[in-house]
Amino acid sequence: MKVLLINGSPNEKGCTYTALTEVAKTLQGNGIDTEIAQIGKMPIRGCIGCGGCAGKGRCVFNDDITNSMIEKMEQADGLVIGSPVYFASPNGNLISMLDRLFYAGKCFAHKPAAAVVSARRGGTTVSLDDLNKYFGIRQMPIVASTYWNMVHGSTPEDVMQDEEGLQTMRNLGRNMAWLLKCIESGRENGIVAPDAENGVRTDFIR
Repeated sequence: MKVLLINGSPNEKGCTYTALTEVAKTLQGNGIDTEIAQIGKMPIRGCIGCGGCAGKGRCVFNDDITNSMIEKMEQADGLVIGSPVYFASPNGNLISMLDRLFYAGKCFAHKPAAAVVSARRGGTTVSLDDLNKYFGIRQMPIVASTYWNMVHGSTPEDVMQDEEGLQTMRNLGRNMAWLLKCIESGRENGIVAPDAENGVRTDFIR
């Protein structure tokens, strides 16, 4: 089993990476493989609602990392998305990628997921709400911890002093490993994920 952790910060090894690393180490200690993939500093275009991805499982625009992230997610059993907090919201580049990733990709249903955010001070719970919406609309069980999944600090060294934040990351890793093993055990015993109904699509006026 493998969990993909997406570092949604332009800083490769900053505060968000530090939090994700704590989750990853705990997952590894519980027998789960991990990969931390960073979105980088290059611009990422937003979704334009063209519908060109329909039936393809890929975005029609192939000039950034979005489709490569879909490929990574296809090989993963779970997902953790990490983001710094910018103006009380996740990184804009990350949101642009996630809009296209979750709209075009067909590889999310029934895979456990969690969001992690990093902030100097405020905006964390709003940012978590933004990220958790992606999981809910794609039938992904949301993994909880013992507090909101956040760390605080302006530098990685600050984050390492956030003892409760790091504890929350470790408990998140333990809970995700447990849920992944429960799903695998269920599958081995003939318990399969349900098929969703998809035939009805309405506007508010009809």
